[in-house]
Amino acid sequence: MSAFYVAAGDGRFASTEWTRGPWSPDHQHAGPPAALLARAIERAGGIEGAHLGRGTFEILRPVPIAPLDVVAEVVRPGRRVELVEARMRAGDETLMLARAWRLRRAEMELPVADSAPPPAPPDAGDRRVQFPGMPEVGWHRAMDIRFLDGAFDRPGPAVAWFRMRGELVEGEAPSPLDNLFCAADAGNGISGVLDFRRHGFVNTDLTVHLHRAPAGAWTCLDAVTSLSDGGVGLAESALHDEHGPIGRALQTLLVTER
Repeated sequence: MSAFYVAAGDGRFASTEWTRGPWSPDHQHAGPPAALLARAIERAGGIEGAHLGRGTFEILRPVPIAPLDVVAEVVRPGRRVELVEARMRAGDETLMLARAWRLRRAEMELPVADSAPPPAPPDAGDRRVQFPGMPEVGWHRAMDIRFLDGAFDRPGPAVAWFRMRGELVEGEAPSPLDNLFCAADAGNGISGVLDFRRHGFVNTDLTVHLHRAPAGAWTCLDAVTSLSDGGVGLAESALHDEHGPIGRALQTLLVTER
């Protein structure tokens, strides 16, 4: 595996088969597109070295494994806080929208608070990833996944570490933020309540709140899914790096029978 995308200039990217997701062989997992939009947001921002405090990604349509155009702009500028918007298109069709608040960083002394310890390290996780019905080439193989609890084929809450095996964009070293967004959309996948082979539980969005910037190559999701008998649900993931908690991810779910 080399990269999820290859830059083609002027905000255009060729998608590789490693972006393939679980719901269709022709569509991407939402993690890599979210990471690509977050990359554009970081580059468009006007506050140097700002912290991405909250990013929301609206998944308007399935993202095809095809050439993509990404544009981003600051829609609310400021010296301390700014709102940046990014769009992803394929041809004339808008596929995803993203908005993120970026906040200036400033060193300050804070009271020492008790912090939850990080989960067991990635080396303690199960490297055997079983994803029923998936081809060999796709997001689930492009990520190094280590389950501490649960599994893709085991219903219920789960805890797993994620690390990109390659690059988000060819020729660019992956950043901790790249890895986080490639992983954060997996909360509903690892904590599914229903059998993946019989039901779909596709997310219409992804919102990530970060109180601290991620560090290192690994992101851990401690995920749980809640469903209603009306066919909707919510996946919630506590996010960690190897130093401790960094934030939360939420996904609204549409539940269907296959």
